[in-house]
Amino acid sequence: MNTLPIDADAVARAADRLAGVAHRTPVLRSATLDRCTGAQVVCKAEHLQRIGAFKFRGGYNALAALPVDVRARGVVAFSSGNHAQAVAAAARMLDVSATIVMPDDAPAVKVEATIGYGAEVVRYDRYTQDRAAIGARLADERGATVIPPYDDPEVMAGQGTVASELLDEVGALDVLVVPVGGGGLIGGCAVAAAAHRGATRIIGVEPAGRRAARDALARGEVVEVPVPQTVLDGQQTPNVGTRPLAVMQALVDEVVGVSDAEVAVAMRFAALRMKQFLEPSGASALAAVLAGHLDVAGQRVGIVCSGGNVAPERFAALVGTAADVADPGVHHRDR
Repeated sequence: MNTLPIDADAVARAADRLAGVAHRTPVLRSATLDRCTGAQVVCKAEHLQRIGAFKFRGGYNALAALPVDVRARGVVAFSSGNHAQAVAAAARMLDVSATIVMPDDAPAVKVEATIGYGAEVVRYDRYTQDRAAIGARLADERGATVIPPYDDPEVMAGQGTVASELLDEVGALDVLVVPVGGGGLIGGCAVAAAAHRGATRIIGVEPAGRRAARDALARGEVVEVPVPQTVLDGQQTPNVGTRPLAVMQALVDEVVGVSDAEVAVAMRFAALRMKQFLEPSGASALAAVLAGHLDVAGQRVGIVCSGGNVAPERFAALVGTAADVADPGVHHRDR
């Protein structure tokens, strides 16, 4: 563990910084979900976190960990939406100026929220331009510090508090299922889970058409892939980070892919059966379990529901024609 980019102590320090700042999000149960999967399932409701996603944890922790004089020079971040909002919100709380590089096709609800937190937003084309290069240039011009969305030890440590909170509350799990974009969330959660009692299998979930995590694990190195066309906008990154990959190689058991259609089914299930409003990427881990990509029967399973930032119109379009996988006639919250 001491050769990895973060350890359990880093997660514990992040928890201290986040205490009284981040929400301790609830753990949700659904008897219908248990019946559909044959497992005992607990869902960590990070869509109810500040800014509507787990990203607040890492963004705030990274800013709070900066020396005061460095923080005073401002920060720059690049993100399709949730990290953007996280850094913008944390910057406002800590009285720091923030510039956020966001793609032209980022969901409007995420762009508007980022601007609402007081950040300056710079747009780019995610399919033809390099957001990291744009962010580095802006930071150099302004003397600011870049807060990466995932390939950063303090960001990863902050995200790891998701798993540490969940395991502290529910005890040992057989399986923890976590969305994978750049890998900061699964990297932090894997470290936190490894430090907890019991042996928990860590399973990552990425878009079916984006094999950045699966190919990186297979090859043992960061793999650049084309930005996929998918509704899972929070997981459209072309690679996983170097630091997250190091943790994934050591502690993650498997990564599976989910289709847009499977995610829409999971979003519909969460809305109808659990009365929870998830964005596509926020529902990807739930989708993997509901779609049967993992054999979880008879096991205690944790699912990270990572975000809920999606416009109502977009949500309705995605779930309106999705299949209903639950028991016929069940139309109430069954906890």
